[in-house]
Amino acid sequence: MPSKPVETDHYRTLEVSEVATQQEIKQAYRRLAKQLHPDTQTVEADHTGIQQVNAAYEVLGDPKARSHYDRERRVQQAGFESENELRDRTNRTARSQEQYRQSRNAARAADDSLQAWVRQVYNPVDRWIGKILSPLKGEIRALSGDPFDDELMENFQAYLENCRESLDKARSRFQSLPNPSNTAAIAANLYYCLNQLEDGIEEMERYTYCYEESYLHTGQELFRISSKLRKEAKQQLKVAGV
Repeated sequence: MPSKPVETDHYRTLEVSEVATQQEIKQAYRRLAKQLHPDTQTVEADHTGIQQVNAAYEVLGDPKARSHYDRERRVQQAGFESENELRDRTNRTARSQEQYRQSRNAARAADDSLQAWVRQVYNPVDRWIGKILSPLKGEIRALSGDPFDDELMENFQAYLENCRESLDKARSRFQSLPNPSNTAAIAANLYYCLNQLEDGIEEMERYTYCYEESYLHTGQELFRISSKLRKEAKQQLKVAGV
């Protein structure tokens, strides 16, 4: 139901502020009543004025009536027709603020989860992948001097054993913490990268048994694919803002 329009500013009539105490309102009323009352026969005497002062004090002098009057004023000053309309708008605003807060907290939680996953999973896994991929060219170059040299072959086999150890550590760390949903593409590239590395190591191990060049070439190609997947994961991480 629409509020009754507040046409008179009772506070202005009594010449007090909206935060005046009840005692201050009473004192202001007495002062003005004495000043404006027609029986005083002073130049300030004003029949209409005393009626306005009486009407103002009738409202502001009663704490309950004053509270109701203040609510009506706030409603109309805010541009609403009723207190219910103002309350509805206030409730909608509160709901919007709560939704924003929840959304912001969810975004913050997602960011914290991403940062934790990068720190605890991605970074260690990427380092171990690097320990596998980075030495490959040098190891192949050294072995190509004489693939049938026992010492060179032993060094290459030792490299492959180190690759196995690094791969096991990378796999273990990768599985240690579920990846957040916003890292799904990054995690997928790491997963396929590790699989390609395992297959590549197996191919090159076969080469060390039989010196069949095709195994070595296949292993190198699988490592090349792994390197590409690693780079894609890095790029996706940059896009994620990490």
